[in-house]
Amino acid sequence: MAQQIVDRREIEFILHELLDVNQFSKYERFYEFNRKAVNMIVYEARQLAIKEILPTNKIGDIKGVTFHEGGVVKMPQEFHRVCRLYREGGWIGTSEAPEWGGQGMPKTVSTAVGDYLMGANCSINLFFGLTIGAGHLIEKFGTEQQKEIFLDKLYTGQWGGTMLLSEPQAGSDVGAVNTSAAPRTDGTYSISGTKIWVSGGEQDLTENIIHPVLARIEGAPPGTAGISLFIVPKYWVNADGSMGNFNNIVCTGTEKKMGIHGSATCTMSLGDKQECRGLLLGQANKGMREMFLMMNRSRLLVGMQAMSCAGVSYLNAVNYARERIQGRNLTNLQDKTAAQVPIIQHPDVRRMLLTMKAYVEGMRFLMYYVNYLEDMKDLSLNENDRDRYQGIIDLLIPICKGYCTDRSLDVCNIGIQIYGGYGYTQEYPQEQLYRDCRITPIYEGTNGIQAMDLLGRKLGMKKGQAFVDLVGEIQKTIKIAQGTARIDSLAQGLQRALHEFEDVSSYIGDKFRSESILHAYAHAYSFMEVSGDLIMGWMLLWRATKAAQKLDQANKKDKSFYEGQIKSCKFFNENILPVTLGKIQTILQLDGTAVEASDDEFGGK
Repeated sequence: MAQQIVDRREIEFILHELLDVNQFSKYERFYEFNRKAVNMIVYEARQLAIKEILPTNKIGDIKGVTFHEGGVVKMPQEFHRVCRLYREGGWIGTSEAPEWGGQGMPKTVSTAVGDYLMGANCSINLFFGLTIGAGHLIEKFGTEQQKEIFLDKLYTGQWGGTMLLSEPQAGSDVGAVNTSAAPRTDGTYSISGTKIWVSGGEQDLTENIIHPVLARIEGAPPGTAGISLFIVPKYWVNADGSMGNFNNIVCTGTEKKMGIHGSATCTMSLGDKQECRGLLLGQANKGMREMFLMMNRSRLLVGMQAMSCAGVSYLNAVNYARERIQGRNLTNLQDKTAAQVPIIQHPDVRRMLLTMKAYVEGMRFLMYYVNYLEDMKDLSLNENDRDRYQGIIDLLIPICKGYCTDRSLDVCNIGIQIYGGYGYTQEYPQEQLYRDCRITPIYEGTNGIQAMDLLGRKLGMKKGQAFVDLVGEIQKTIKIAQGTARIDSLAQGLQRALHEFEDVSSYIGDKFRSESILHAYAHAYSFMEVSGDLIMGWMLLWRATKAAQKLDQANKKDKSFYEGQIKSCKFFNENILPVTLGKIQTILQLDGTAVEASDDEFGGK
């Protein structure tokens, strides 16, 4: 059975029927990206993913990265060819500005490209994603000279990029970093410290690696207020862009991990035996604010990684269920002569498959939608519209990273279950997808942190205006659905859930601003789950509405696809949203047991 990555019809539906990306070609910035061009780009990405990248996925998992004396980290040899193909085809900086080496395509289109490439091998694509993230920081906060020196080489993949935040004593608490930066007479800084969990911190795929590093300038205030951001190249880069000497940023080891074996997770020592130099990026003591630009994009990248794993797991599972013959149809259970049937005919397997399908379709559309908002924001000439788009994006980021990674892991878990015992073996791809997905609820801010961010920062952002704007967008979809045949009852179901969601949002927001703040935080994760369920219901209703509108004119194949959209929405409405309403009632009770229990009462001594 050939492994799939993404259903082509699914991509066409999102790009052309739901989001109408052809509209972007009306703008000068994107005039080249009409429907024909977009289809060609997505087709080529699919060919690259299936023919060249997918075969390296299992290889990377088995071989992994290897650490050698002197801090040398070698990637699987097969990755080198893939990197060359990425560079030659311009598949790295797909949505970055052409003047800096990018392809300049709409982010919505580059999301479709990334969907295929990430699904084929997430380990290698994490490396490219962080490289682009490092470039974004320099493009946003760097001097003109820094842009000239670094951007083209990053966006074309000639050089790699990373993110150096965590330290042994400061994981999620970035304000506790000890890495220091001492000013030098030439305007550079002497950087000294240790960083951990650095993806791609050392590798042999590129000739240089550019490390954005959080450090504290001597005498700076404590906490996040005193953190600055620096550009620290593996090999020093001269003013003319040429590479100089080794800059004494050394990999001291790589982690042996549960998954993503093809991604080097490094511990990096800066300035241990010899001086390590860095360039200040942006303003002194503003490093955390600057790094959050990259963090938001990185969190979306993590959401994409998880969703891609879930999407592949679903396609594997549904195709396996069509082919795997096991047991008789339950209506013929007493007939000993009845033929065995594919397991897709068994009700419980169908329940699992439809659960997977609904979540994957909702999550995939959400990832595309957030990037669509980014495009709309960039194209808008109206400042109020730009602020509105950004507010909705900011509110959805913890859902994309927090909620979607948890649900993707659930989907990958079900994907193993459908294969039965075979799913637990390395003979089939399901167990690797689960292992590769398992990191996503942890890095770039654990999902507990995402929940606290949603409640503590995003819910009340701009005096609650972002939340009001998001609810307004959901209401627009509900109104259209209410006037569409076959799905008006589904619209009513989401409308009820939305009303209760608004009530619980107001309630927990008020508690957060009161003496019950710890109790509110104890329910932040449940609130994120409720928020994510509501967003999934919205995404699926949007899809179902468009499908219902197209059914009468559809051919036989498209009718099945459109009917499938309506079934996904109905299944979610009838089987998952009722549980969501129960979670809302739990939050409204605001039980405080978790925060009231003493440390000793947890036991374990």
